[in-house]
Amino acid sequence: MIINFVDSKELLQASIDEALYESMLAQIRKDFALANIFIDLPLNSNPKNLKTILHQKIYHLITERFMDYLNVLYIIDVSEKAIKEIKSEDTLEIADQVSFLVLKREYQKVWFRKEYG
Repeated sequence: MIINFVDSKELLQASIDEALYESMLAQIRKDFALANIFIDLPLNSNPKNLKTILHQKIYHLITERFMDYLNVLYIIDVSEKAIKEIKSEDTLEIADQVSFLVLKREYQKVWFRKEYG
């Protein structure tokens, strides 16, 4: 399956339309917990809050806890190639793009589980 979402908004809307949003929230919480990183992400978070919370957490990890950042990307299984393709040098922009990659990977996980589980 190839996921060709343009941005986080489109991805999050697709997750709602396909009834995957709550599973995606749970998967994000689970993967961050596996990395021993607390993410304050209530299960009733709306998509805008999810995007903001995830962006802030990724930004914090990049700037303050880089090894934990790498660990969570490994646990979530974000493509190293996709990370290397980020051209920006602005940390806020990098955090935004990485957040989108995290959302894409988590969406992919729950989509596969729904389709083939």
